Formats: sequence, structure tokens, C-alpha cells
Amino acid sequence: MIEPGGPVKDISITEQTKIEEIFSQMANSGGFEARNLAEGLEILAAMIQDKDCLKFLSFVGAIVSTGNRGIIKDMIKREWFDVVLTTCGALDHDIARHFSHYKQGSFTMDDAQLADQNIHRLGNVLVPMESYGPLIEEKVQHILEDAYKEGRKEMSTAQITAEIGKRLGDDSFLYWAQKNNIPVIVPGIMDGAVGSQVWMFAQNHPDFKLNMIEDANFLSGLIFKAKKSGALMLGGGISKHHTLWWNQYRDGLDYAVYLTTAQEFDGSLSGALVREAISWGKVTQSAKQTTIHAEITTMLPFLYRALLAKIT
Repeated sequence: MIEPGGPVKDISITEQTKIEEIFSQMANSGGFEARNLAEGLEILAAMIQDKDCLKFLSFVGAIVSTGNRGIIKDMIKREWFDVVLTTCGALDHDIARHFSHYKQGSFTMDDAQLADQNIHRLGNVLVPMESYGPLIEEKVQHILEDAYKEGRKEMSTAQITAEIGKRLGDDSFLYWAQKNNIPVIVPGIMDGAVGSQVWMFAQNHPDFKLNMIEDANFLSGLIFKAKKSGALMLGGGISKHHTLWWNQYRDGLDYAVYLTTAQEFDGSLSGALVREAISWGKVTQSAKQTTIHAEITTMLPFLYRALLAKIT
């Protein structure tokens, strides 16, 4: 027999109400997704403060094209996570936005006209061509050439991202990751501008090798030693799945918060709720876990602010 919980309580907000108090009220509001959000805050706060927990942050590259890049950077700067798993697009946008600027646009702009103006559209973010392909090509080729001259003829994605981070500035999440010795692993690195430049570099330097096995060795070394593990997964795709996949080798995540707009009815990995991963052994049966159905750039600033209030 399923027992109901406590009474649904109205939310009351005044000019003096603090953000953490709003989250606390949402937990008892019966407010559909609001309760998942409030639960996610509690899980993340516990995870980040758990000294025995190996903490993963995974995210899709597109959000780095937006102002939420600053939040990703700040969470890594605060050393809330031990490992980052992301897509090649995150590297592309971090490099491009450090050395240039993207522009605000809209979802309804004429894409044919934008193409004539050499402007790419990413949702409602505009990416001038000169800020992307040519710029990334120049920077990555120089970075790889410098590493090659230093004798680095075989590199993992974690080593490549660290080399990139060394040459960026404090606005960059890659900069803070290498500064704080937090590996950034990109399992699908060939699917993007940086990966294409790695391939092109190898065409001119046949003895240069991309060593993905080293990334796997590194992850296995962490996973097999971890007393507990947890993850904040922002969006789906390969970065989410790689996080779940590796954690099955230690019987699953003990903490898991997933923020997504994807739906589970199509059977996709991106749409799969965290609880589905329990059946695969990628999340433990006793894990503190929730899926928050929300658009990342809308929700992450509020979640981050509430975490600051709980953790600091």
C-alpha cells in the first residue's frame, strides 16, 4: 500500500525571502517539477560536501555558447567536481569565446540571410564565422605544434584539453580545470572543430597519435578506487552516457542529478530518467537521485545560486 506524504503547502514569498527558502518551500508544494528541483538541490549539496565521493560533472557543449559558460567555469573553479566529461563543442566554444565574441540573436532569424553574412546560428546565439572555424584552427594547430615540439607525440583527450586550458584565461572552464588538476575528458572529441584539427595535425605529423585508451585507463583508475561516486549531468548524449557507463564498474552512482528537456518515450539515452540506469547497474538501488525536466540555461543559474547558499 502506497502511503501519501504530508499536506501540500502554499508557497509564500516576500521581498525578504531568500532563494534557499524558496527551494525549501518548493519541496512541500506539490509543485510537479518544483519538487524534483528542490530534491536535486539537496542531493547536489550532499554530494559536493561528501569527502568520500568521486564527483563527476557532465554537460553538452551547446551551453558553453551561452552565458552559462560562466557557471560551468565557476563550479570548476570552486573545485566542486573531480572529473569533467563533455563534448567537443564545449572545447570549441570555450576557445572561440575566449579569443572573440558571440552575438545575441533569435530563433526566428532568416538562416539564408545569416549564411550570406557568414554567421552561424546556434538557437538564439549567433556565431560569426571568423569567431569559430578559422580561429579554432589557428589556435589548436599552434597548441598541438607547441606540445609536439616538447616531445608530446601521443596524447589523450584529457592531456589535449589541459594543453588548451594552459593557453586560455580565467574566463575559461578549461583554464580552471587544468589549474585545479581536474581532467576534462571528451569521448567524442572527433565530432567537432577541435577534433578535426587534431586529425588535420596528424596528417602533417604521421607519428602523432590520439590515445583514447589512456582516457579509459585514467577513468578506471579513479572508478575502481572510489568509495562513493556522484554526478551532475546537464543534458544527455555521450557525456551523460560515458558518466553512467564508467560508474557501472563500481556498481553505480550513489548520487545522481540529471537536468534535461528530453522525453523518455522514444527510448533514447538522453530521454532516459536516472532511475532507468538503476536497472543497468549504472546507478545504485539506494542512490539519492532525481531527474529535473527543465531547460538548462533557464534553471542552472538558480540551482547554482541556491547551492552557493547551502555550501558556503
